[in-house]
Amino acid sequence: QVRLTESGGGLVQAGGSLRLSCAASGSIFSISAMGWYRQAPGKQRELVAAITSGGSTNYADSVKGRFTISRDNAKNTVYLQMNSLKPEDTAVYYCNAQQSWRVTVDYWGKGTLVTVSS
Repeated sequence: QVRLTESGGGLVQAGGSLRLSCAASGSIFSISAMGWYRQAPGKQRELVAAITSGGSTNYADSVKGRFTISRDNAKNTVYLQMNSLKPEDTAVYYCNAQQSWRVTVDYWGKGTLVTVSS
């Protein structure tokens, strides 16, 4: 099993920055990808950014050029650096890890709230 511990959410003014962290623990072998999703009130959860075990990244069009996903293998941690934040970025952000070993299993953090004021 994999446990995901998130931190870094909070309140920030438009144009500001936040860095989210997600530390993985437990049976962290065969993690094929990790990423960040977000869900705003009344909206569907959407992929924000993802990074594979090989280091390739994908971003939602709405955050390209503003957000950067990275990882620290020594700490088993993935980060989401969020710059130039906009009020529409306000959402609960969830860390996701995909484990592929015989079968593929998704793990989720509990979420951290990001609020961007105008």
